[in-house]
Amino acid sequence: MTRESWTTRTGFILAAAGSAVGLGNVWRFPWMTAQNGGSAFLMLYLALVLIVGVPGLLAEFVIGRRARRNPVGALSSLSESDRWGVVGLIPVVTTVFLLSFYSVVGGWILRYLVGSATGAYFDAPGAYFDSIAFGPEAVAFQAVFLAATAAIVFGGVRRGIEAATKVMMPAIVVLLVGLAAWGTTLSGAGDGLSFFLSFDAAYLRENFFDVLGAATGQALFTLSVGAGTMITYASYLGEDRSLAADGATIAVFNTLIGVVAGLVVFPLLFAQDLPVGESGPGALFVSLAGAFSTLPAGRLVGVVFFGVMTLAALSSSISMLELPVAFLVDEYDVERRRATAGLAGLFLVFGAVNALRPAVFDFVASTLVDLLLSLGLLCFLLFTGWVLGTDATEEFRNGAGSLGRVLALPWLYVVGVVLPLGLTFTVTTGVLGVANVSLPSAAVAALSVTAAVAAFVGLRRSRSVL
Repeated sequence: MTRESWTTRTGFILAAAGSAVGLGNVWRFPWMTAQNGGSAFLMLYLALVLIVGVPGLLAEFVIGRRARRNPVGALSSLSESDRWGVVGLIPVVTTVFLLSFYSVVGGWILRYLVGSATGAYFDAPGAYFDSIAFGPEAVAFQAVFLAATAAIVFGGVRRGIEAATKVMMPAIVVLLVGLAAWGTTLSGAGDGLSFFLSFDAAYLRENFFDVLGAATGQALFTLSVGAGTMITYASYLGEDRSLAADGATIAVFNTLIGVVAGLVVFPLLFAQDLPVGESGPGALFVSLAGAFSTLPAGRLVGVVFFGVMTLAALSSSISMLELPVAFLVDEYDVERRRATAGLAGLFLVFGAVNALRPAVFDFVASTLVDLLLSLGLLCFLLFTGWVLGTDATEEFRNGAGSLGRVLALPWLYVVGVVLPLGLTFTVTTGVLGVANVSLPSAAVAALSVTAAVAAFVGLRRSRSVL
């Protein structure tokens, strides 16, 4: 079976950026920013995107393009070991959990898109969300969102994913910039911009570890790093592309979209004197619905905003579905259309559990997904640094010019040693949190370093590459 590929470099960048942008920027980013001190979270998040996100993104690109297969096949073939193929199943499992809750949120957005046009939520925004968030209606709209996602993936890489993202991504940018420009004209918008952009050092000092964990999870979530989607997308790349240039472009584009989304959301909330720090994924929906219900031309603004969110949600959900589809196509030679239809049905079942059980949704959407993304990225980084080794630097240099040759070896040490130490701490903290075990920070740090050193020693004995 001939493997598909991207038609143009622009198509790949827009598709990968679409995977990264998604609801991580337009929905989850403002929500996490509001819960974690506004500007304090923003500054730490931007630093983590640069320090952790971009090197991790490039590691996934290297694995994907070199193997030209999905994460399971890539890790197995490049290492010539079935054990790494089992590790490659982690991102496949992660996408099951990701899309199971993501499709529920996508259903919410579709419901609010309709509600904006009809004014259904204008009288009681809070009660409206409570009535549609969980239950049979949520399952129904989740099914519609999944059907739209499957229809795009059904068309394949060029005629489905690439064609759709070439339309969706420019539309997202234009609509968000327009909303941000309009938002600055609202009375009280200045307070929202200050909350979002003015650095709060005192808050960061007092809540550093809480903000660090949230910012790390958000950086990985919003860049689609750790889920294996970027390995899959890079597997359709040609040899002449500069991975470093493409990765930097995608990271910058993604970050700018998140910042512009904040420039839309916070002026809206502050202009209407609405709460910004309420907990829970539905708080932002309720607050924005309250803003649209009181603003002039609120229905039109609501339709535009939730239209942007719909496009952003689809641009990410198609990458989540593409990964397990590629797995079935590559490893078991399943026809793409059959794989897409079957997996869409599977995701509908898993998503229905999230749509019917709020407690399950809250756990999956935050704690579990953050932990799995961190674990997935940790595995990819260790694989790149300790299994691929110098082969990874060759892939990194390919098409990158003189700057790529200079940066290749430092990048390898960053992804092979520096980042795994930090991510081991994040994973250890997450596992202890899930197990409801409380330890002093020093003990967690010692446990993390011990685990990292053990991993390094084991990998070093298996293959000396660094």
